[in-house]
This record gives sequence, structure tokens and C-alpha cells, in this order.
Amino acid sequence: MPTRARPDTPQALHLPRLAQGTPGEWVRLPGGNVRVVTLSGTLTGPATPGWLVCLTGEAVVDLPLNNFVRLRPGEGYHVTPQQPWTAFGTRDGTTLLLSAAESG
Repeated sequence: MPTRARPDTPQALHLPRLAQGTPGEWVRLPGGNVRVVTLSGTLTGPATPGWLVCLTGEAVVDLPLNNFVRLRPGEGYHVTPQQPWTAFGTRDGTTLLLSAAESG
């Protein structure tokens, strides 16, 4: 009786480790509108709508009019193109995920 070939085991992506490969630069995940970044200094956010989520560490997201949001692991904030933002990490290894809204 012939043996059936087993499908390859799916591999999970470790998002913080992926982002740590190029600190300060967005890494775009294939097949979607998701990007990750490990903060290195201050980062100016892209003018795109979506959810900004803290994966590791802690970040301060500076907003217009002297407002800010502090993000801890598992916390998110909805960003919009009308509200420019910058972010910086308050702990080493802070990684953010941006899930951009579908355009169109």
C-alpha cells in the first residue's frame, strides 16, 4: 500500500524577532497590510489608517496638540492619516505592529 505524503508543517513567524533584524525599519509581512518594527530612536508613522499595536516593550505615541498615548504589550491605538504621529520606545526591544486598513 502506498504511503501518503504528509503536508509540510506550517511555520509560525515570531514577529518581534523578525522586526529586530532591521531596527528602525518597517518589515512588511507578505500577503497582507501588516508591518512590524523594532523601535530605534524616534519613528515617524506612515500616513495610513489602521491599528498600531505594541507587541513587546513599551512605546509612547506622540500625537498633535500635545497629546500622547502610552502603549504596553497587547495594547493598541487606531491611527489615521489626518492625525500625524511619531513613536519612541521607553524600553529596550520595543516592537510595534501596524495593521493598515484596506484601501478602496
